[in-house]
Amino acid sequence: MKTTFIGLGYIGLPTAIIAAKSGIDVLGVDINPTIVEKTNRGEIHIVEPGLQELCESVVKSGKLRASTTPEVSDAYLVVVPTPFKGNHEPDISYVEAATRSVLPLLKEGDLYIIESTSPVGTTEKMAELIYSARPELKGKIHIAYCPERILPGNVIYELEHNDRVIGGMDEAATKKAQEFYAHFVKGQLHGTNAKTAELCKLTENSSRDVQIAFANELSFICDKAGINVWELIALANKHPRVNILQPGCGVGGHCIAVDPYFITAEFPMESRLIGSAREINNYKAFWCAERVQNEILKFELANKRKPTVALMGLAFKPNIDDLREAPAKYIVSKVMQSASNADFLIVEPNVSEHKVYKLTDYKEAYAKADIIVMLVAHNPFKELPWTDEKVILDFCGIYKK
Repeated sequence: MKTTFIGLGYIGLPTAIIAAKSGIDVLGVDINPTIVEKTNRGEIHIVEPGLQELCESVVKSGKLRASTTPEVSDAYLVVVPTPFKGNHEPDISYVEAATRSVLPLLKEGDLYIIESTSPVGTTEKMAELIYSARPELKGKIHIAYCPERILPGNVIYELEHNDRVIGGMDEAATKKAQEFYAHFVKGQLHGTNAKTAELCKLTENSSRDVQIAFANELSFICDKAGINVWELIALANKHPRVNILQPGCGVGGHCIAVDPYFITAEFPMESRLIGSAREINNYKAFWCAERVQNEILKFELANKRKPTVALMGLAFKPNIDDLREAPAKYIVSKVMQSASNADFLIVEPNVSEHKVYKLTDYKEAYAKADIIVMLVAHNPFKELPWTDEKVILDFCGIYKK
C-alpha cells in the first residue's frame, strides 16, 4: 500500500512516520520546501520525544520520503490546518486546496480521509467537490473522516494506542478506513458516519474547554475571596464524584482553544455554554496580564526603581515547543506593550530562538528578576525554589501558592 499524507505539521508528520513504521510506503507532502528537505534527511521540525529516531529509521529504510507535490497512491490523508477567516469562522480552504491537489490522481478503489479538524459537513463538501470534478468516480472511491486524538509530548504512544472514531460517507468507506488504520493503531476503531465523527472531535475539545473554564472561574473567585485555589480544588476533588481540572493562564493550542468556535460559528443559539467557556478562558489571559502590570507598578512605587520581570514560558502547555494560540504568548506581548517601567526577561526552554523575543536561560532569569511570572509549568521551572525575597506570580501551579 502507498499512502500520501498532505501536510507534515504537528499531526501529519508524526502520523506519517508511525504509518511508515508499520510497513506502509508513505509519501509526505508539504508546501514548505524546508520541511520537505528536512524530512528527507531524516530530521523533524517539531519537538517530540522519540520522533527523531523513528524518522531517521523510516527514511533510511525507504518507507518514508517527502515531496512538495502528491503522487498516485492507494490512500490520501488530508492533515492540513483549518484556521479562522475572521470573527472565529472556520476556514476550510486548506482542506479544499489539498483535495484539489489529488483530484487528477484519484482512481477507482482509492481511500480519501480527512484528519484535519473540520466544521460539520466538511467531508460531504469535499465529496461533492471530488465527484463534480471526477463524476466517473462516484460510488467507486472511499471517503471518510477520522480526527486525531493525540497529546503533544506523548504522540508516539497515543497515535498507536488511542481509540479512533472513523466516519465514512457510507459503510464501505468506514470499513475501508478502519482497515487502513488497523495497520498501526492498536486501540479500538469505532465506526460511525462522517458528520458524527466531525462533531465528535469538536465535542471532545469543547468539553475540555468548558471544564477548564470552570477551574479558571474558580481562580477568579478565590483571588477575590483570598483563598488558595489549588488547595480548594484539591479538597473538592476528594469527593468521589468530583474531578475539577487545574486553572492556568488561559487555554491555547490548535485544538481546545480553537475547536469550540467550529461549533459556535455554526450553532450560535444552541452552544451558549460552549461560547461562555471560550469567553472565560480568553479573559483569563487578559486578567493575568493585568495582574502582572499591577505588580510592576506596585514594585516601582515601593522601591523607587523599575523592576526586572521574568516571564516564564511561551508554549501553550508544559514541555513542548508549540506556541500556537498560547495564552502565555499573549500575556507576554500585552505586558511588554503596556509596561515601559520594567525590564523583561523572556524564557522558553523548549525553543532555541524566537523571531520576536530574545530568550533568556531560565536559571539566569530567575536569579536576575525581581518579579517572577510563572506562565507555563515546564519541568525545569519546578526546580526553582519559592522565595519570599522575590514577587512570584504563579498562574500555572508550580508552587500551588
